[in-house]
Amino acid sequence: MPATETALINGPDGAIELIIDTPDTVRGIALVCHPHPLFHGTNTNKVAHTLARVFRDLGYAALRPNFRGVGKSVGSHDNGDAETEDMLAVISWAQSRWGGLPLALGGFSFGAFVQTRVAARLADSVTPAGRIVLVGTAAGTVTGARSYTTEPVPDDTLVIHGEVDETVALANVMAWAAPQELPVVVVPGADHFFHGKLHVIRRIIERAWKPL
Repeated sequence: MPATETALINGPDGAIELIIDTPDTVRGIALVCHPHPLFHGTNTNKVAHTLARVFRDLGYAALRPNFRGVGKSVGSHDNGDAETEDMLAVISWAQSRWGGLPLALGGFSFGAFVQTRVAARLADSVTPAGRIVLVGTAAGTVTGARSYTTEPVPDDTLVIHGEVDETVALANVMAWAAPQELPVVVVPGADHFFHGKLHVIRRIIERAWKPL
């Protein structure tokens, strides 16, 4: 039976708290990042939960860390810099447990922004990310006067955004994607948190990616 567990691992500055969803047979490793920790983002966020479960069902051990300062993860919010280092540490830990299996990255909102940075760091490594899915990606100037310079991503990245996202305007993501000629899957009527549309996220990913 698929299992869900929690763990505390050692990160660069102390403990990182994880939820781990493991399929019966692990064929890959997926790292899933939650939305902004200063705006109530945690690893139990419904979009992050949805991403983790769909990855699990595709054969990945899905790891959902809490960013620093959230839950039992130590440290203070660092606008994505230290968070990137923490996520690389989580990947290293997962690889020590499961080996050099295919790696996937998933993120929502601020978590998607962080994953673009993680992907860039991994691009020239021995284990670059094989699959990436970004939902509600933080890009440009967003609600709350926050601004993000979001890294470019591989051209097979799956980008999903809500038509009526009130936090990160669809136009922001289109402006980020356009120079990359990167398609964006727009979910009609979906807000930032995809209320009532989580099943659509699952369907999009399942149709795009075959099981390992």
